[in-house]
Amino acid sequence: MERRTSDRHARRDRRTRQGSLPANAFRQEALTHSRARMGFLDEGDVAFLKARVLELLGDYGVAVIHPQARAALLAAGAKPGSGPDRLRLPAGLVAEAMEATPKAARLAGKRRALDLDLPRGDRGFVMRTGTGAHGYVSPRDTRYRNMDLAAVDEIAAVASTLDEVGFIAHPFVHGVPEKTADIHSFGRLIARTDKHIWMQPYQWQNVEYLMKIAAIAAGGEAELRANPITSAITCSFTPLEFKFMDTQVIIEAGKYGVPLHACSLPSSGGTAPLSVPSMAIMAAAEIVGMTVMAHVLSPGTPVIATPLMFTLDMRTGSALQSCVESLQAASVSVQLMKQGFGMLAHTYGSGSDTPDVDHQSMAERALLCQAVALAGADILGGVGQLECATVFSPVQAVLDNEVGAMVRRFIRKPDLSDGALNWDEMMRIRTGGHFLDSDHTIRTCRDQLSPGIFLRQGRDGYEKSGRRTAFDAARDAALAAIATAPEAGVLDDHQLREIAALAAHADEHIVAAYAGAVELI
Repeated sequence: MERRTSDRHARRDRRTRQGSLPANAFRQEALTHSRARMGFLDEGDVAFLKARVLELLGDYGVAVIHPQARAALLAAGAKPGSGPDRLRLPAGLVAEAMEATPKAARLAGKRRALDLDLPRGDRGFVMRTGTGAHGYVSPRDTRYRNMDLAAVDEIAAVASTLDEVGFIAHPFVHGVPEKTADIHSFGRLIARTDKHIWMQPYQWQNVEYLMKIAAIAAGGEAELRANPITSAITCSFTPLEFKFMDTQVIIEAGKYGVPLHACSLPSSGGTAPLSVPSMAIMAAAEIVGMTVMAHVLSPGTPVIATPLMFTLDMRTGSALQSCVESLQAASVSVQLMKQGFGMLAHTYGSGSDTPDVDHQSMAERALLCQAVALAGADILGGVGQLECATVFSPVQAVLDNEVGAMVRRFIRKPDLSDGALNWDEMMRIRTGGHFLDSDHTIRTCRDQLSPGIFLRQGRDGYEKSGRRTAFDAARDAALAAIATAPEAGVLDDHQLREIAALAAHADEHIVAAYAGAVELI
């Protein structure tokens, strides 16, 4: 497991030079530019909402099901709450945890060129693919099917070529035992890309298997701790409850040195009040509660605040991620977590409630991306996801990459210096003059953002092309990425055998144990 061969490094280097992974991926903008910020909350609003979060945690508390975690929290200063599982978290304990929790995180790739250091030096954001999708839209014919391992290969191939996508989330897959679907999907994805992988366990027995797979892919447990090529999601069970499995994720993350995404998924009108500020308070309380647990159970573990905001459509009961209320709640929650609690923030920055790559999808995800980027989010999730995060489309992922590049440039505050303004020449421009041959124009013209997929053509060229659209260009890019992906993946044969053996062991023991328990019932 500790083995990392020089041959594998050489193969990766060759792939980078050949273009299967962009050598300039995640390049940071010049530090001379600051980031524009815009949100709904002023300083007083942030302070008010933070006080309500502390009041909710201190006077009412959270339900903690995990016995080891309950005991550790009580020993650390938590107080019994109104019910047998409820614990109140005093403001002093919260302040201690927030102070001790790292304010930065490194999401490592299998190559150092793909490492993600957060917060970014250029004050920007990084994007990630959508997770949790059960469905897949083929880029070949736009047909829908259940997500499977072949689709995971294609997601890895496409996402590995997208400059704005810093890391990749493993989806739910069919065609394997349901109880170990996360193990099969994670093992397949981590073998197909050099980019950082987001781990999402489905039950507590699976967590250690997933961590061991990550260690194999990293080259050993020590190498995983030094260069965490995976980070893990731990979720609250809204309202204000933490399941055994997600608490176990916190414990195992500490053992393996894996950063945590503390995720709250309130549904306004369902598991949270039908109110944007209330939804933000609920999400923040759950995230702070998980941060306190990480401080007590796995001290020193980086924690990234991850509010994923949904609103119930009161007409149908469907959850919506891109309605106006969800967009506003995402922006408010990012401001609260960053300005109020000083945490890294991660939320949906892409996604749509429509099932297709259509006009509605592009409008909704453009609004969402801009709103949360301006609020200051460090990670924008949801690249490629449709139908409220239940479907993945590689074509949509390529289009989202283009939107991300535009928004990254949009939030970059313009330089107002005299040199940037070309002030001296502006002050002496002749009547009827122009700036086409200006030294300033020649020097700065290459700084313009040039689209890779979106079209800038006139009517004649459009008609001559057969009315090809950005969708057609995105589909071509996705298919090219799939066609040129390395067949052997990025791991050596020994690592692949070890991962396959772990997955087989999980199928034998976890699935069999579950079947036995059902029989007893």
